[in-house]
Amino acid sequence: MRALLDSPVVRHPAPAAGQPLPAVPVALAAAALLTQVAYPLLEGTALRAATVLGVVLFAAASVGHAAAVYGTRAALALVVAAGGTGLLAEAVGVATGVPFGRYSYSGSLGPQVLGVPLLVPLAWTMMAYPALLLGRRLAGPGRRPGLRRTVTAVLGGATLAAWDLFLDPQMVAAGNWTWAHPRPGLPGVPDVPLINLGGWLLVGVVMTAVVDRVLPDARPPAPAAAEALPAALLAWTWLGSVVANLAFFGRPWVALYGGLALGVLVVPYLRALAVAVRPRVVPAPQVPA
Repeated sequence: MRALLDSPVVRHPAPAAGQPLPAVPVALAAAALLTQVAYPLLEGTALRAATVLGVVLFAAASVGHAAAVYGTRAALALVVAAGGTGLLAEAVGVATGVPFGRYSYSGSLGPQVLGVPLLVPLAWTMMAYPALLLGRRLAGPGRRPGLRRTVTAVLGGATLAAWDLFLDPQMVAAGNWTWAHPRPGLPGVPDVPLINLGGWLLVGVVMTAVVDRVLPDARPPAPAAAEALPAALLAWTWLGSVVANLAFFGRPWVALYGGLALGVLVVPYLRALAVAVRPRVVPAPQVPA
């Protein structure tokens, strides 16, 4: 990890202005979206397959976008930093109960290492990338570098924790993992302890800080249009999860908690992007009469 922090990846040149949206990550993102749309209609083996496929496609879209915009070395650094941090946190969590509470995986998500399905670090990676971009955009360029990194890490970590308000109830209901002591929890959300939310916030802040160190952050930042794909995936995760919990899963409290928590981050992010991509009208020079 130290080698990544000191790597020249951090000094990767900024993407060129007007760079087109990369076609392969767009196709991967579209496939991930279609897989998630089908999720509420499936059960049993088909549901498990859709879970795995959806994570793999989403993660590939995030990593592919990072490769297209920042370069292959940056994409590799993203996988190592986010996936490695996620695997370490989960392995410690499964072994000790810190920081998520004592829990265990059922074995339904495929091969495991250190008691953690290999799919789980991919899930952290797929959301760590858009969460980082959100944090950077909302942190703004006009802060001292140290303060900006801190604000970015906190906002990115909060985004990951807000996403988990949707994720854990869904995965527990599907039987993918369980907690030994699921109470106390949020009202209306059974089987997921409150300590898990604190653990996600802690790990999310650390993960965002690590990824922020290894991914390029040019000054001025890359064109806002380059963030369109990860921003769209983040917006879909927010709105799609609200609709799914209300219309298909019968979990209105999950829709409320997750919708509010993720919405207070995603809506300002989308607004900031819209302002950044809006053409600036330069007034014509006044011609003396």
